Amino acid sequence: MPFTVIIPARYASSRFPGKPLVDIAGMPLLQHVYRRACGSGARRVVIATDDLRIAVVARGFGAEVVMTSAEHPSGTDRIAEAVEALRFDAEHVVVNLQGDEPLMPAEVLHQVADLLARDDRAVMATVCERIREVRDIFDPNIVKVVMDGQGRALYFSRAPIPWARAAFAETPVTLPPAQPYFRHIGLYAFRAGFLRVYGGLAPTPLESLEALEQLRVLQHGYTIAVAETRVPTGFGVDTPADAERVRALIQGQGVV
Repeated sequence: MPFTVIIPARYASSRFPGKPLVDIAGMPLLQHVYRRACGSGARRVVIATDDLRIAVVARGFGAEVVMTSAEHPSGTDRIAEAVEALRFDAEHVVVNLQGDEPLMPAEVLHQVADLLARDDRAVMATVCERIREVRDIFDPNIVKVVMDGQGRALYFSRAPIPWARAAFAETPVTLPPAQPYFRHIGLYAFRAGFLRVYGGLAPTPLESLEALEQLRVLQHGYTIAVAETRVPTGFGVDTPADAERVRALIQGQGVV
């Protein structure tokens, strides 16, 4: 099943300026992400950026680059502009791999693309992992997702959903034995035609309230397919401390 990976990358991160170009075991963070994408079976891997410094480095390690506006509020909006420039057919599957995910397994990129291709009702697909620690359910930085019986998203939230009335009333709080909880992983697949629609969708109250762009899709009445990942996804790089963790992990495994 043919698909393209687009990696949105911006220089002006408020918490970690210049993050895509930080050195991780002898190469830029963005190059690690690019190599993961190249191993996924994607027909094409493209970096979408608004910064010439990123473009120069990316072209230096052989990547295809599309320049985009600096005004985009999200990576999805940046990818939507790139899709217009690349002139993909409406049914072409595009995977949005964030530029700060150097540990994302290539297998998961292929999984999310295949998930969308197999679901004609969904305009978008994403993945999740099972939550195994109670503290993670209550952590607002960990986004939770609830699905229906067909594996389609009902809701995403920073709150603990679903609320386990009996289990959460106990002291200490325990994980409900019969109800799995899932952490949303910010990896998406879209059909190119929907990305053209997405740019025209007005932001929604739920999206603003939770600061979760995928809620714009649900609140406008569209369907999102969700699947549990087959392998662990590791963690992304949000801060310099995260970069140190990734650097130590990669160097310790001898992986470059």
